[in-house]
Amino acid sequence: MGFLQEKDREYLQNKFAAELEKPVVLLFFKKNLGCDYCEDEEKLLKEVAELSDKIEVEVKNVVTDKAEAEKYEIHDAPALAILQKNDDGALVDFGMRYFGIPAGYEFSALIESIVLASTGRSGLAPEIEEQIKDIDKDVYIYVFVTPTCPYCPRAVLTSHRFAVANPHIRGYMIEALEYPNWADKYHVHAVPKIVINDIVEFEGAYPEPFFAEKIREAVALTK
Repeated sequence: MGFLQEKDREYLQNKFAAELEKPVVLLFFKKNLGCDYCEDEEKLLKEVAELSDKIEVEVKNVVTDKAEAEKYEIHDAPALAILQKNDDGALVDFGMRYFGIPAGYEFSALIESIVLASTGRSGLAPEIEEQIKDIDKDVYIYVFVTPTCPYCPRAVLTSHRFAVANPHIRGYMIEALEYPNWADKYHVHAVPKIVINDIVEFEGAYPEPFFAEKIREAVALTK
């Protein structure tokens, strides 16, 4: 039995046909032991890929494909990097990651992140892009979520929009229940919780201008 209902499949097929431009690769990392959701996420991603000839899934093992995992800064599973395949077949990494299965409310963010990767356009307002265009330090935005949090997808998608807008910015969704050590390290007690460069943190799905302000604050404090 599949994850997607027929009405969802039809909706997504139409959405992808209308909005996808360049091909997208869903680079999925799994492991054989100690990964409760690896099998489910692989099946879910393949179901999504069946809905458009512009989406493909590549499955790697975080243990045996260690060099490639390290290339994409992935050290555990399940984890997903969403990449654009450009006209000459090269992969473009915008820094969008999902650590943990993008299920429940997070599925909507996954779909929109696929569109972001395909178009390469952030969708941010021009004045917001202007505020971050000159950032030349690495910025890591960790967005801690749970599948039952209705506000979390907005925060994840906002982090991904900033990642697309500036190559120095990365947006990581981290499912707190699947990555408890990560959640404990950052004292996650409510979601969405956002941590930027281990310096600036806040809770809630705030608008993009607030996010931009917090990113600039973190950059100013990063040595």
